[in-house]
Order: sequence, then C-alpha cells, then structure tokens
Amino acid sequence: MSKLTKSIHSKDVEREWVVVDAEGKTFGRLITEIASLLRGKHKPYFTPNVDCGDYVVVINASKAALYKAAREGEKMYHRHTGYFGGVKSEKFSELKEGNPEKLFKLATRGMLPKNKLGKEMLKKLKVYAGSEHPHTAQVKA
Repeated sequence: MSKLTKSIHSKDVEREWVVVDAEGKTFGRLITEIASLLRGKHKPYFTPNVDCGDYVVVINASKAALYKAAREGEKMYHRHTGYFGGVKSEKFSELKEGNPEKLFKLATRGMLPKNKLGKEMLKKLKVYAGSEHPHTAQVKA
C-alpha cells in the first residue's frame, strides 16, 4: 500500500473573504496571521506551490500598535531609488498615520514567497484605515 500526497490545483481552490479588525492588536502578530491566511496554511489541502489562500480585508489599520509603543517613533522603513544618495526613509508612526495601507503591504510582502506566487497572494490583501470598506457583499451576515 503506497501513501500518496494529495496536491491541489489552482482551479480547485475555494477562496473565502476574511475580515480582520486591527484595532488594539499588535502589529507584528497581526501581520503573521494575515500572511498565513493569504498563503492558505490554515487549510487542510495547503500546497506550497499553489496559491490556495483567502482574500483578507483589514479594517482600522491606523489603530494597530507595535508591541512596545516607544518603538513607533524609532522603527524605520528604508527604500532606495537606485541613484547615489537615493536612500528614502520613513518612520513607522508617519506611515501609520499617513498611509497605513502601504505599511501593511510592506510588512506582509516580507512574509510571503519572493516570486510571482507571492505577488499574486499580495493582490488578495485589501487594507483600509477606517472601519468602512467597499467589500460589503463578502461580509457574512
């Protein structure tokens, strides 16, 4: 008797919509939960080479906090333009107030695979600063 590992195809994946409220939650732990949902690791038929994750809608993104509140002013996000002296830096607190969508996408992108599959997974993440979102059809009553 041989034991075969079942592998799922992308057309057989059943996707759900998950709404995550970020208010009062720790930023890092929330991001790991989101990355796991996007990847599909919570499903019994998880396959590493197939995008079998769910759509994730994050609301109240501007109300998430770091574990140590004092670190919010210290934590920096860096990027480089490609030119000499082209390092651009932004503080966590500035990103959280001005563009929390970018902050959540940057952090989540670091926890997903670094290939086409990871880019497809990141497209299923929808982030909103307030409690309102346009995905009302996906909310289960």
